[in-house]
Amino acid sequence: MTENVDLYNSSYSNYSLETYSEIRRETYGEDYGQTSWVSTEESHEIPELLQLTPDSSVLDIGCGSGGYAVGLAKRIGCRVVGFEINAPGVKTANSLAESENVTDLVTFELQDASKALPYENGSFDAIYSTDVMCHVPLRREVLSNTHKLLKTGGRFVFSDALVLGGMISIDELENRCPDGQYFFSPPGVNEQLIQESGLKLLEARDTTENCALLSKRWHDAREKRKDALIEHEGKDNFLGVQQFLECVHTLTTERRLLRFLYTCSK
Repeated sequence: MTENVDLYNSSYSNYSLETYSEIRRETYGEDYGQTSWVSTEESHEIPELLQLTPDSSVLDIGCGSGGYAVGLAKRIGCRVVGFEINAPGVKTANSLAESENVTDLVTFELQDASKALPYENGSFDAIYSTDVMCHVPLRREVLSNTHKLLKTGGRFVFSDALVLGGMISIDELENRCPDGQYFFSPPGVNEQLIQESGLKLLEARDTTENCALLSKRWHDAREKRKDALIEHEGKDNFLGVQQFLECVHTLTTERRLLRFLYTCSK
């Protein structure tokens, strides 16, 4: 059992350290400040799925340390609002936007996706959320709010890395979810909630292989930098994160826990 493991604060707070950047590049191939299960290929495809143009207004639900949103603004020229419940993530994201000179295109805010959001209905051409929904309660309400925030014809892309595919023990459950809130989805529930929200499901793609591959790369990249990580995180946290990654790899390789990418439209 993994106890008191910090999966996010240490990654967001230490974003600029070369050790963490090396781990991200070795895990994903590119460095967006990721702490998710999105492959580089999927990262490149998301703008196409969202049909982004330089005139697009975009909302990033659970922006993390902001690297992906900043990258979108730089590559496409679209306007992005990112929000995150983790304060170190928002601080890092705003610092990154300043250092990359995109504060005219990107803003980051401290918000909770499970609560009312301070944006007008029909404000966004596109909304995306990468491996965040599994942390958010009241998913039905979140999807309904997303429908309201989208302009007619807008796109919403999100992923869920906690879709049940088989039996999971209590020890595996605790190792897989050592930090914060987690909500597991039985097969078909996301599709049902999407329909009930008024959104149209365009595609539900099984991307479980990404989790199996990335969790192994992430674990091994961290193991190679064990001494440096223990210095920053502490030994107990280092071992806890490694145990978490081993658990993710086992559950996804055996397809007892699945990840899906959903593309929707209004």
